[in-house]
Amino acid sequence: MTAVRVDGESLTPADVERVARDDARVVVPEDARERVRAARDRVEEVVESGQAVYGVNTGFGELVDERIPADEIETLQTNLVRSHAAGAGRDLTREEVRAMMVGRVNALVKGYSGVREVVVDHLVTMLNEGVHPVVRSRGSLGASGDLAPLAHLALVLVGEGEARVEEPASDPAAVDGPLDGDAALATADLEPLTLRAKEGLALINGTQLTVGLSALAVRDAERAVRAADVAGALTTEVTMSTTASADPAIADVRQHAGHAASARNVKRLTADSEVVESHRNCDRVQDAYSIRCLPQVHGAVRDAVAHLRDAVATELNSATDNPLIFPADDVDDRASGTGDAAVLSGGNFHGDPLALPLDYLTNAVTELAAIAERRVDRMLNPNVQEPHLPPFLTEHSGLRSGYMIAQYTAAALVNENRATGRPSMDNTPVSGNQEDHVSMSAQSAYDARDAVANAVTVVGIELLCAAQAAEFVDDDLRHGVGTGAAYDAVREVVPPLVEDRPVHEEISAAETMVRSGLLESRVEDDLDGSLE
Repeated sequence: MTAVRVDGESLTPADVERVARDDARVVVPEDARERVRAARDRVEEVVESGQAVYGVNTGFGELVDERIPADEIETLQTNLVRSHAAGAGRDLTREEVRAMMVGRVNALVKGYSGVREVVVDHLVTMLNEGVHPVVRSRGSLGASGDLAPLAHLALVLVGEGEARVEEPASDPAAVDGPLDGDAALATADLEPLTLRAKEGLALINGTQLTVGLSALAVRDAERAVRAADVAGALTTEVTMSTTASADPAIADVRQHAGHAASARNVKRLTADSEVVESHRNCDRVQDAYSIRCLPQVHGAVRDAVAHLRDAVATELNSATDNPLIFPADDVDDRASGTGDAAVLSGGNFHGDPLALPLDYLTNAVTELAAIAERRVDRMLNPNVQEPHLPPFLTEHSGLRSGYMIAQYTAAALVNENRATGRPSMDNTPVSGNQEDHVSMSAQSAYDARDAVANAVTVVGIELLCAAQAAEFVDDDLRHGVGTGAAYDAVREVVPPLVEDRPVHEEISAAETMVRSGLLESRVEDDLDGSLE
């Protein structure tokens, strides 16, 4: 697998996913290393000057006015990491830890944090050798960044805390973990670091948990909305509905990019469909909103995902700790610093640039799940379904319940999403009221990821029901190019429902098809091109 180039400038959500889920190796190019070395030189210059500089020779938060003697600066940094490793809750998953780590490396190599190159190399080696710190998930307020989770990560660098180790190169006998930090480092031939001026703060001050989770949420949400187009197109077909609502003329007079993309997908997926053609001249004037407004609703979700994607792409390639170290010529002459170094205290660690679009994503995928659930109901509900479909998509209904309870599950997941709070709207001051406005961005990221996962499952349920409804369509009629591929993909893992049976494994299989991108891949093979 091609390595991911981590240069502080070009990391993408797709790159994060490759590192987090596919174990792509990480490389740092020489130009980024030069920036790291130059920033470290500036930090050393500030230390030698004896100036009071936050994070270098002062206390933290409300203790900012406490000066630290030169001979205790290294102790200060280690104490910072130890004291801030105060997380709670479940451990982060493997992929969550890796997403956070690669984001942290990318922020450090921008060259404004002032860490030594060896700090970067330790993180890169840990990623490449499968040394994953045990990180408690709760404790971040999204300002000053994701302090507690990042502190748990940094603790392993100094040989403390715990890490899980996979296939260590130098110690094949090592267990998967968790191991003590120093033992975990040893499996990758690494020695614990002694943190120097500013390095502890640079490691824990930033938005890398939030942005790592956000990058994965973006990738999952993109797959969910494309799969929803597929499932919705198949539902349109098997309910004898029209694709006229996806006509480009309608999108042309409203000009929302997401609307147009979903409409194009529906048209491509149902191309050459004899099922659609068979009822083109029926007496029905309009379809229900859940089908007729598919392009508008799915399109609005697409636009919300795109908004978050843009924010994540920016955040991944940003310097988000505090203070930041600049060349003196690059900043206003009122900045603190000395000689060639300028130190600026600011708020790049504040998570609102991600928290707000994350909550927007939660709202959006809740709508995606909601409209998919309504389409499920239109296929199952004997009070609204088309005459060719039996109640709950099963023969001998009453004796059999068919997919009746699958809709209950979809409804429960939609309700769960609707009940999710919007953390960015809350605020709890901390650190003696010095940090008096926080973003709660990490909680927004957790909620968004959960909402996306629920939406993926609901889309999977629609896909199951649409494939079952297809069993009651005239066998002589051909499905569309893409809808036929979707039906075939479902039938490879789930047989038609004849007798009642437990369907939980089928729901799981359909959810996996959506989440993994397998559905999308199979459909695109027949479409001879990518879905939008």
